[in-house]
Amino acid sequence: MIYFDNAATSWPKPPEVYRELLGIVSGEYGNPGRGSHRMALAASEKIYDCRCAVAEMFGSDHPENVVFTYNDTYALNIAIKAFSRPGCGILISNIEHNSVLRPVAALSKKNIHYGIYKSGVSDEEVISDIKRLITPKTRIIVANHGSNICGLRLPIEKIGALVKEINHRRGFIGNSSVHGRNPLYFVVDSAQTAGCAEIDIQKFGIDALCSAGHKGLYGPQGSGFVIFGDKAASSADFLSTIIEGGSGVASIDLNMPSTLPERFEAGTMSTPAIGALKKGIDFVKIRGAEEIYAHECVLGKRLTEMLTSVRNTKVYMPEKIGGTVLFNYADMSSEQLAGELEKAGICVRAGLHCAPLAHKTLGTPEYGAVRVSFSIFNTKNEVDNFYRVYSNIVK
Repeated sequence: MIYFDNAATSWPKPPEVYRELLGIVSGEYGNPGRGSHRMALAASEKIYDCRCAVAEMFGSDHPENVVFTYNDTYALNIAIKAFSRPGCGILISNIEHNSVLRPVAALSKKNIHYGIYKSGVSDEEVISDIKRLITPKTRIIVANHGSNICGLRLPIEKIGALVKEINHRRGFIGNSSVHGRNPLYFVVDSAQTAGCAEIDIQKFGIDALCSAGHKGLYGPQGSGFVIFGDKAASSADFLSTIIEGGSGVASIDLNMPSTLPERFEAGTMSTPAIGALKKGIDFVKIRGAEEIYAHECVLGKRLTEMLTSVRNTKVYMPEKIGGTVLFNYADMSSEQLAGELEKAGICVRAGLHCAPLAHKTLGTPEYGAVRVSFSIFNTKNEVDNFYRVYSNIVK
């Protein structure tokens, strides 16, 4: 079998991830933060170790600003809805996943407006379009750091600098209090780039960095997180919650705790998933995010060159080399083509990939396209085998 669906979830995982997952499930671990006995404390330690690893990897000095979730979608919902207020404006890019588009569409029914800025153009044009759309009511800018259907990336460091500049004009200096005021928040979706790109939450001026743990960080499904920047964390009690419940602290209070991470971590955390995510992060740190991305780009470039040599094959944004390649063949539906590849033991994904806005931007047909996405464990031989199978299918 050849697995080329790593943008959905990476496979295989490093062996140490499997060992840790099994070790926690079968070991003496209780409910984290729900007791002072040794099993509860052992679980809490696993959670905290991963919290520290996530913070360190993404440039945060405060592990408590790391909020664990079940996936990136949950993280993005927390961040966007925590910052939004009735009457405010939100800007999103035209390559956003439904994990952003659907929440802002839902909020638009509650007197919240959203606009869409361009991607797939120069960095300067991206910034110019954002400036054109910003109004005094704009409160959130969301950026998908890396598309889930092609190699396109947004210039998050430059967008973060723009957000900082606008906040200075609005009277916010450093991490000054946001109570009763209208700051501009920067939310980044790094589901496709965490683990294969440098992302520094402080350096890039990010207020909420959201990601899955089960993709480029090689953790298990059921793991994700949002890291809040210092500006947001300093006024955590001002951030809206989307779910309430037990937090393990201040149980007499009817409100969720006013500090991170407990404000957003209602209910029992998944110690097995979070503990195993720590091992995935350790693996990425040892291999190096740049090395992993370079490997994926080599494979992406090789496949793109092969596909563009096949008559009637359309590759979308072939100039944006990365670890994800999107294509179609003639009038064959993407589902039909993916089905033929699956018969040969090749796993890819067809359709709209939960990203209709991005597909519209790239101009794919209504049935979407076929996506190939790589990880550090894929090889050139697999790409060559894919090409031979594909050539036989379309000949």
